[in-house]
Amino acid sequence: MSTRSLIAASIAVTATLAGVATLAQARLPAHTRLPMHWGVSGVADRFADAPVALFLPVALCAGVSMLMAVLPHIEPLQHKLDRSAALFETAWAGVLAMFAVVEAQVAAPAFGVTLPATLPLVAMGILLIVIGDALPKSRPGYFVGIRTPWTLSDPDNWIATHRLGARTMMAGGAVIVAAALLPVPAQIRAACVVGALTLAVVPPVVFSFVY
Repeated sequence: MSTRSLIAASIAVTATLAGVATLAQARLPAHTRLPMHWGVSGVADRFADAPVALFLPVALCAGVSMLMAVLPHIEPLQHKLDRSAALFETAWAGVLAMFAVVEAQVAAPAFGVTLPATLPLVAMGILLIVIGDALPKSRPGYFVGIRTPWTLSDPDNWIATHRLGARTMMAGGAVIVAAALLPVPAQIRAACVVGALTLAVVPPVVFSFVY
């Protein structure tokens, strides 16, 4: 599996985010505080000085991209993750898009733009749907997929578990998107998100054990 295009995309995205962060910081008054974390209800629950909030997504994007670039070369079960390329590439691209959404949400006030507070939740739900769709396109590996002792030791278990996991993850992602878009109270939205994440993760793990 070649990662050159994704490495190039990572460099481009990171550079763009850095440019946006620099421009946004220059437009903001001194001592401005911006959101840097959102709870499961979609409400910002942690704030920081503008430089920290603006450049944290940039640093995380660069760090995660470097990690993703290294993983194919240290995977012991597959040569450069060639049997899970579709899932790995989808996850990498999805993470880049997620960081772009977060940076846009943080920097928006500097440009006089008001984005929906639940936009990061929508992005997270879509990311789960996209990754769920790619889950069956993988084979046993230590760095991608639903890695339990039972899936790693049995290729048939891996395939069956990932087929189920694809459905539960896509369903969970759809619930999160709906909860983020519908005008429901924050507490109900938070409960929906927690339930959706539980739906996405727990059934495949239990199934892999039972199988």
